[in-house]
Amino acid sequence: MVFISAVSIWLIPLIIGFILLYGTFKRIPTYEAFVEGGKEGIEISFSIIPYLVGMLVAVSVFRASGALDFFMDLLKPMFQAIHVPAEIVPLALIRPISGTASLGIMSDLISMHGADSLIGRLAATMQGSTDTTLYIITVYFGAVGIKRMGDAIKVGLLADFAAILSSIIIVTLLFG
Repeated sequence: MVFISAVSIWLIPLIIGFILLYGTFKRIPTYEAFVEGGKEGIEISFSIIPYLVGMLVAVSVFRASGALDFFMDLLKPMFQAIHVPAEIVPLALIRPISGTASLGIMSDLISMHGADSLIGRLAATMQGSTDTTLYIITVYFGAVGIKRMGDAIKVGLLADFAAILSSIIIVTLLFG
């Protein structure tokens, strides 16, 4: 335990120190390279902002318009038929769209039902095994100028669906 604690404290500083020493050994101006990387990071941040704002507006419209509630009501009977708690449906629907919104939903589920309940465990597993596919594709593909995203969206959403289904099956088998 002490070894793992020491490694976790010192690993990143050692890696950074190694990179700096290696760069100096290879006669690379490490400070200038760091500053140049910082400049590129700021440029990328500014190029991402319009896509980020667009995605946040889209998520807000999706939730405020009642579309989330509509999809939730549409899918509840199917989830109930296979003995999956209907409370998990909003998390399953919103997770591919927004990490912040899904984290809020998961927090609400855990505070209402408890962390050790089936719903709490299912929410935590689903949150950890899925990703914000639409957000990632919108922001990162937009930042590098990729316009044709159709296949990436299909594969990403399929992976999210597989993760949601797997989390439901595994948590239900282990804790249901």
